Amino acid sequence: MYNVKSHIAEEFIDDAEIVETLEYARKNKDNRPLIERILEKAALCRGLDHREAAVLLECGIPDLVEKTFALAEDIKKRIYGNRIVMFAPLYLSNYCVNGCIYCPYHAKNKRIPRKKLTQEEIRREVIALQDMGHKRLALELGEHPVENPIEYVLESIRTIYGIHHRNGDIRRVNVNIAATTVENYRKLRDAGIGTYILFQETYDKRKYQILHPSGPKSDYAWHTEAMDRAREGGIDDMGIGVLFGLSGYRYDFVGLMMHAEHMEAALGVGPHTISVPRIRPADDVNPEDFSDAVPDDKFLHIVAVIRCAVPYTGMIISTRESRDVRERVLDLGISQISGASRTSVGGYASEERDEDTAQFDLADRRSLDEVVKWLMELGYIPSFCTACYRAGRTGERFMKICKGGKIQDCCTPNAVLTLKEYLLDYASPETRKAGEALIAGELGKIESEALRSSLCKDLERLEKGERDLRY
Repeated sequence: MYNVKSHIAEEFIDDAEIVETLEYARKNKDNRPLIERILEKAALCRGLDHREAAVLLECGIPDLVEKTFALAEDIKKRIYGNRIVMFAPLYLSNYCVNGCIYCPYHAKNKRIPRKKLTQEEIRREVIALQDMGHKRLALELGEHPVENPIEYVLESIRTIYGIHHRNGDIRRVNVNIAATTVENYRKLRDAGIGTYILFQETYDKRKYQILHPSGPKSDYAWHTEAMDRAREGGIDDMGIGVLFGLSGYRYDFVGLMMHAEHMEAALGVGPHTISVPRIRPADDVNPEDFSDAVPDDKFLHIVAVIRCAVPYTGMIISTRESRDVRERVLDLGISQISGASRTSVGGYASEERDEDTAQFDLADRRSLDEVVKWLMELGYIPSFCTACYRAGRTGERFMKICKGGKIQDCCTPNAVLTLKEYLLDYASPETRKAGEALIAGELGKIESEALRSSLCKDLERLEKGERDLRY
């Protein structure tokens, strides 16, 4: 039986409810009055339930699809403005005991070299990332109780936070590691992580068990209930997502929406982020082996409906996607992107840029400076801000501010300050010129004379050498 507040995976992600929802969506995909009511509800920025979202995704009426896209863009601007948060993944280890057939790290893959970074190697990676201008990282590593125990993760976090190179600092470390215990989640919280991220891959239990034939991750309930344990362990910023293309996108979309509803209803705080990766080529993995690939037009539709259904969540797209696709989804709801990413272990500091340990191929290989300049040319503020985490604006507090439409009051000034730091310390002359023009334009948009004056003074302080100013 479906129970959104249950802590049992098969009750808050109930197969019968998903099947009924998909049938309801099919029956109502041409129901114009219903779809228009759903869009009117979405325009209030209070979200949609999974059935309403499923109808919007199934709808093929051209003008209503166009309205969905336009509404997604409007909601994105109202909640997040024109800021795009920047981050980079940092792969620590590709040792893994799981048998996931879509990931080259799977235990049976004998072709991929296995590598685990020492703390000194982590230091070199972080300095390379700092020298680009990054301030926010997402730690990635395979599941291996011997090679990658929680103690290794915690030691690595301490190392990263302890590295101060020139004007470089990593100010927030998000963590994407395998489902673990409440005790280990408490340790991660105490280590000062930002967001705990875990992708479900697929919510279809039958398909899940085929895709995960062995290892701890093969336990569907243990994996699906991870956010409940993380919340019990005191973590209040959590990120979810599926790997679109592994299974039917409609089923996984509804499961994703149900998981978001469950987190808000049962855990008191919805997902801080939702990621929308699509399967990519990698060593020992051929996307053509998966018959559920999601075409670009439907992928854009998915992003737009998620933004309408879960307006408060941050949405992430990585360098898995091409420049063209990333550009098209920025307006539709994406608020965070990676730049200059490497998905190999030790890929940032290595002069050879060895790809043998990469988790997947990249579609966007531009430098961080190129990505920053591109975003500004599109009218976005590239933001390296981590102020909310360090000011305690997390979990329920962040959601309350975000749902009240007030998050921009903090975030826009902070985005401008962190962009200014980037321009002073890392940008090419062309990028700095474009950035200074963008900042001047943003200052002109600030209605509060007091805020504008304060921000101008802080920008002058940065010019004189101060760093890490924030509201």
